[in-house]
Amino acid sequence: MDSANTSGGAPPVHAAITLTVNGNEHRISVDTRASVLDVLREDLGLTGSKKGCDHGQCGACTVLLDGRRANACLALAVAHDGAEIVTVEGLADGGRLSPVQEAFIERDAFQCGYCTPGQLCSATAVLDEAGRGWPSAVTADLASDPVLDDAEIRERMSGNLCRCGAYMGIVAAVRDAAARSGDTAARRADA
Repeated sequence: MDSANTSGGAPPVHAAITLTVNGNEHRISVDTRASVLDVLREDLGLTGSKKGCDHGQCGACTVLLDGRRANACLALAVAHDGAEIVTVEGLADGGRLSPVQEAFIERDAFQCGYCTPGQLCSATAVLDEAGRGWPSAVTADLASDPVLDDAEIRERMSGNLCRCGAYMGIVAAVRDAAARSGDTAARRADA
């Protein structure tokens, strides 16, 4: 019996994949059962994305996967061969923080910080989605661009839980970041 396979089951199957993470291409061999989160943390050493519930319920692992937010704990890495991924480590532009990161600091939108990487990636996606005119479940007028008021922000961020309860600061930070980035929907909400 193979010493690496003491359980009696089949040995793990590996596949070669390519991921572009934060602008850097990585060609790696991964266990076909590995999640994007595990590959980011264990194989690439990017530990910003957190493993919270490992069931896609808390959002601590949220990353931008091909431009859309995704729970990295639920995404199999082999299913995303060739994908472009942005993690919290890739949100800043060189030494300058993104508008979302700046707003989170200014609004003290975190306490313990465990959920913050996922919150930051999700908030970045919220601004992009609203900027593209994508409605949410609470968008009042589907015929016009969504207005990023507090209710709209809460709905769009609802997939990211904060165990410390920093939600007031998080909503304010997303609202500020939208205004800072010149989002017209956010300006209409302030009017």
